[in-house]
Amino acid sequence: MAQAADRGSSREDIVIVDLESEVDAPPAMQRQDSLYVAATRAAGANNHGQDSWARTVRLALQCVGILYGDIGTSPLFVYSSTFRDGVGHPDDLLGALSLIIYSFLLFTVVKYVYIALRANDDGDGGTFALYTLISRHAKVSLIPNQQAEDELVSKYNRAKPPATLRRAQWMKELLETNKAVKISLFLLTMLATAMVISDAVLTPAISVLSAVGGLKEKAPYLTTDEIVWITVGILVLLFAIQRFGTDKVGYLFAPVILLWLLLIGGVGVYNLIKYDTGVLRAFNLKYIIDYFRRNKKKGWVSLGGILLCFTGTEALFSDLGYFSIRSIQLSFGFGLVPSVLLAYIGQAAYLRMHLEDVANSFYRSTPISLFWPTFILAIAASIIGSQAMISCAFATISHSQTLGCFPRVKILHTSRQYSGQLYIPEVNYLLCLGACLVTIGFKTTVIIGEAHGICVVLVMIITTLLLTIVMLLIWKISIWWIVLFFIVFMSSELIYLSAILYRFVHGAYVPVAMSAVLMVVMIVWHYVHVKKYNFELEHSVPRDKVKELLGRRDVQRAPGIGLFYTELVQGIPPVFPHLIEKIPSIHSVLIFVSMKHLPIPSVDMSERFLFRQVDREDYKVFQCVARYGYRDPFEEAKDFVGKLVEHLQYYIRDVNLYGVGSEPMMIQSSSYRSSHAESFGSHEKSSVKAVYAEEMLTPAESFSEHIRERR
Repeated sequence: MAQAADRGSSREDIVIVDLESEVDAPPAMQRQDSLYVAATRAAGANNHGQDSWARTVRLALQCVGILYGDIGTSPLFVYSSTFRDGVGHPDDLLGALSLIIYSFLLFTVVKYVYIALRANDDGDGGTFALYTLISRHAKVSLIPNQQAEDELVSKYNRAKPPATLRRAQWMKELLETNKAVKISLFLLTMLATAMVISDAVLTPAISVLSAVGGLKEKAPYLTTDEIVWITVGILVLLFAIQRFGTDKVGYLFAPVILLWLLLIGGVGVYNLIKYDTGVLRAFNLKYIIDYFRRNKKKGWVSLGGILLCFTGTEALFSDLGYFSIRSIQLSFGFGLVPSVLLAYIGQAAYLRMHLEDVANSFYRSTPISLFWPTFILAIAASIIGSQAMISCAFATISHSQTLGCFPRVKILHTSRQYSGQLYIPEVNYLLCLGACLVTIGFKTTVIIGEAHGICVVLVMIITTLLLTIVMLLIWKISIWWIVLFFIVFMSSELIYLSAILYRFVHGAYVPVAMSAVLMVVMIVWHYVHVKKYNFELEHSVPRDKVKELLGRRDVQRAPGIGLFYTELVQGIPPVFPHLIEKIPSIHSVLIFVSMKHLPIPSVDMSERFLFRQVDREDYKVFQCVARYGYRDPFEEAKDFVGKLVEHLQYYIRDVNLYGVGSEPMMIQSSSYRSSHAESFGSHEKSSVKAVYAEEMLTPAESFSEHIRERR
């Protein structure tokens, strides 16, 4: 029945009720220490089994359309950005091609596809997901709203490190006890978030401008300004259709990108055979050494253009939640990698014979008969690649709000089927304005590429740091593998960063300035949020004070249920006495509701609500914590209130059925499903629903408005 509570404990006695047991069997109970509440873990935790091959192949085809637009359009501008002053020596093409091949394989294939994707947060990816994954294994949040029962949510999946693994324990203690480390980890995550948002401005600009630039091949009379304004028109159209949602045209993405990859791969083979098969010597690493020996400082600076070959990798990692790891690895290895590498190899073969065409190598190396199909597909692929980055920015901002790090903006869900497809009107307007201004201001892909590159490399450096922490804290693998990973990737990424910073004033300052503004906004917003929470926590109203307020003769009880929103999950907010003082009237049933985000992608509805009755007398005052994952959308106000009232009835039923007595408790609704409800007789259900039936009449209008604002 129940384990004996330690009467010597200074904390309140907490009881967990196991509702998964049969009705005629005694419920399993267990005492747990917590601030106020207890909860059971729901049955049926996530089992990430292997998908069937049929499903994997289907997802792999979808990956092509959603994830590879940005990476697949990089051949449009990599060589022009690398050799901005022309090719000095024919063998420089072999050195640059060798750098492209091995950088692409090292960062996109090894780091992201085969390492980073495995550091996912219950199937979700990106730097934000890495931060939340770390947050579940060490208390790094700056907001003190952690509760012991949060770890009992089925998707929490928190594995406690064995005592023998001292490194994991050391890292955990360092993250939890050192405030400077906590703040540094938070700031790094915010920097990566700001860079991803800035990248959503630069990716459409450079991709569309590169594609439209091909018009000069058929219409040489077009001026640079005219090309720019055509690009601006396409960008405005691109951002204008965001409000319709990607699911409306998503089924077209995969065929378009697949045709694009087949086209650039086929053209690459054609150029390789026609012009110079000798460029295959670039697989020999000695050409990289010769390239730097011959070009010295100029070769080092050219790395700022080389790094553009692996743009789009962060969007690939961030959008992992829609696919499976195996599907991405399958489509990446057999689709993207050969097509893109063949495109770079073919361009190098063409340029070996036409060094003067390096500024527009992609279209110049395309056969004349294929120009218009290539041009149309290039425009479509650049739009699709930009779409993925814009969607990534929307999702990133939505996730940032769950940490209390971004001002509340209106978030619309454009698909009923896919909760991750978002649209944020205000942010969309700002991204559109930024992309158009960047295009008009810089006019060429070379300068935009330098700005684009710093976003890419800074996010990659932050990802490396977070992955190293994951390896130490969670994976707990050999220290030698961790050291090897850190040295290889951090050193190479810092070299790329130094190259892009050398030309900082030529364009790299733009995303840095945008990110600085975004970081100031996010940091100030979060700082105020933390200060406000700490103040309310320190001045929370004691339970005796609540009873005293409710027992006053002048306090009137209006019929119905009143919902009082508060950020606190541990007590009664200090504003409540002021409310009673000014308006001495409350509803017959009063619920203090806290909407809390857990560091997991989603919370099952059966584990959404936690309840506690503040007082066991006749006041009918409850506390409720509504828990969401960072991918969970808020329901409509009417739906939310309906579900809350329904689960409150279940809570009252269980209090009466199990007779817990006067101990304060909260029961997690792990078995609140219709099949379980049917196991109770009609008499019991009728009596339970009648307990507070008269009071549960109308929800509070103000709370409905609050729900709308948060949505």
